[in-house]
Amino acid sequence: MTYRCLIVSALCLASLAGTPAAAQVFPSDDPIIREIWEHGMGDQSQVERIAQVLLDSIGPRLSGSPGQRAAIDWTAMMLGQWGITVRKEEYGTWRGWDRGYTHIDLVAPRKRTLNGMMLAWSPGTDGPVEADVIAMPTVGSRDEFDAWLPQAHGRFVAVTAAEPTCRAPESWEALATPESWERMQARQAAVRGAAQQAIRAAGGTSAIGRALEGAGAVGVITGRWSNGWGANKIFSSLTTAIPSLHLSCEDYGLVHRLASNSQGPAIRLDAEADFLGEVPVANVIGELRGTELPNEYVMLTAHLDSWDGASGATDNGSGSSMMLEAMRILKEAYPNPRRTILLALWGGEEQGLIGSRAFTEDHPEVVDGLQAAFNQDNGTWRIDFIRMQGFLGAGESFGRWFSNIPNEITQHIELDIPGVPERGGSDHMSFICSGDAGFRLQSHYPDYRQYTWHTDIDTFDKLVFDDLRNNATLAAMLAYLASEDPERVATEQRELPAGEAWPACRPARRSSGN
Repeated sequence: MTYRCLIVSALCLASLAGTPAAAQVFPSDDPIIREIWEHGMGDQSQVERIAQVLLDSIGPRLSGSPGQRAAIDWTAMMLGQWGITVRKEEYGTWRGWDRGYTHIDLVAPRKRTLNGMMLAWSPGTDGPVEADVIAMPTVGSRDEFDAWLPQAHGRFVAVTAAEPTCRAPESWEALATPESWERMQARQAAVRGAAQQAIRAAGGTSAIGRALEGAGAVGVITGRWSNGWGANKIFSSLTTAIPSLHLSCEDYGLVHRLASNSQGPAIRLDAEADFLGEVPVANVIGELRGTELPNEYVMLTAHLDSWDGASGATDNGSGSSMMLEAMRILKEAYPNPRRTILLALWGGEEQGLIGSRAFTEDHPEVVDGLQAAFNQDNGTWRIDFIRMQGFLGAGESFGRWFSNIPNEITQHIELDIPGVPERGGSDHMSFICSGDAGFRLQSHYPDYRQYTWHTDIDTFDKLVFDDLRNNATLAAMLAYLASEDPERVATEQRELPAGEAWPACRPARRSSGN
């Protein structure tokens, strides 16, 4: 059953009774809660300054990149400056790659600078290259693909579908006639379905990339629209020997249409990238040592790595910034916690929760002594949903904690009690799979998935700092209350539906294998 608030909590009872506004802001007389509020919600907040340096100056933090190393070093330095014990824990290595510039120009049948970039871990060029563009046909089998393949020699190949519209669906739905919107949805489904079927018939994108390299293609061009104005997904390269490019929805459609209509498109590419070999990767761990129960742990976590199509602002610079700020607040307001409070900024989340899985493997004492782990990994809006992940007693703990947190924060939050364990997602899963109390502090998801999740517009300007101040304050309060709680969070698991099992832990991948 899902509750907007816990009826058993003093907070909800106070709200229902119409208590004075001051009592609603501070439902208890706890001086630490008041001090956390003052440090987090007022002019003392540092979350915007933290995010600006992390996202504008350091920028994206692709695993194995100099940007990731710079972020690790800078966040560790900041924690040290705040007087927080900090360590950089290497958990393995990853493929080192340094993105340079990408210049892509349409040179025929007309001139236009194209909106695009190399995909992550793509090779660059040895100076500018210029070549015609052809579109991969909608083949029905690998034999058909192989028969067509010689045509790729000496050319750029556009391998994905061209979207019939780059207008956001909410615009179509609001402004088009229902019949027009229906026709467009049907056309989109047909185009996407035919392209996906052709890619499967040819053996999948990785096989296509290898085949095009072997056939002497100059490069591969893709488009992956995020179904929103100006937003495109930027992931990893299809190739290892020739450049893999991504063009915006609009420019990919332009080039693909020119090629499909035999209008002679040609592009000029000048791209730089350096491969650095296997390089060390690490988690950043900050610690406020417990004074009474040092071997029991409360964790604040977020992943520091990102994709590098933009700045990795909402995935997950926002989570990293708010958790850094929460730890700073705790050092000011609650420097001597009852239980040990750990901040963990993970690496390798985007490659499969690697940093957090490695941590749980390397630190069984933390897993065994875990009170609760609070993870944040999406977006920028106020925390509005927390699932109890199928732990039957977790709702009681949140009831106690929420009864001490100001209504201005909790009124926005839906608690899913007892909920069910997630099957994927983010780093809280590294604890849930062991049967430990890991919780995701979740913000509004649809907006995030459509516009900023892994896109080329996931930048600083998308952050809403009123909300990040709120979220950092919430995280600090939860860490404080979980640390002081006389009771452990109960982790008895609910009975799952027939045929479903509790999520299993996977071993951490300790290198890229390259």
